[in-house]
Amino acid sequence: MKPACIFDLDGVIVDTAKYHYLAWKRLANSLGFDFTEHDNEQLKGVSRIESLNLILRLGGKELDAAEFDAALVRKNGWYLEYIQQIGPEEILPGAAEFLSSARAQGMKVALGSASKNAVLILERIQLLDQFDAIVDGNKVSKAKPDPEVFLKAAEELAVPASACIVFEDAVAGVQAARNAGMKVVGIGSAAVLDQAHFVLPNFAGLSIVDVLARFA
Repeated sequence: MKPACIFDLDGVIVDTAKYHYLAWKRLANSLGFDFTEHDNEQLKGVSRIESLNLILRLGGKELDAAEFDAALVRKNGWYLEYIQQIGPEEILPGAAEFLSSARAQGMKVALGSASKNAVLILERIQLLDQFDAIVDGNKVSKAKPDPEVFLKAAEELAVPASACIVFEDAVAGVQAARNAGMKVVGIGSAAVLDQAHFVLPNFAGLSIVDVLARFA
């Protein structure tokens, strides 16, 4: 059986992290405190609810259940405003070509992302048709490092977990892939993603054949 590829979205295919940061910062400011880029590093690979919990702790704020839910809605509304402006130029270096190379090899391709806006983003960057399955925050309830999102993607592809290669930029995502019993390629810093089988700085100049050779 040919291996299948499962890609995270933010930081792997496209960089929407900056728009999440702007929306979280705007929310923090509306609640009376600041939220820095350094603070934002703690949100990588973390669910929306846990992100808000962390931000509230940083700001020393408490919200009741109704206020908490309203804050999530406000943040997402601002984020959706920001991502309306994105297009194919936002695709990270080499990512579109890498996806094409996997499909050219006859491999199945899935998205495994915590984002609840994954389909909208893929439409905006014109890559929606590159995926055989899309598992996002609307289909799963457990946040990475729980393996649910990747196991669900493998299930939708009808491929065993052991035959999947995950591409992830976050520590929690790498751990989720390992917890799922999958191979995982880190995208980013080798020092940070040291639990991955190996790490690439990005996809520029690479094809799936280069990755498969590393696992041969």
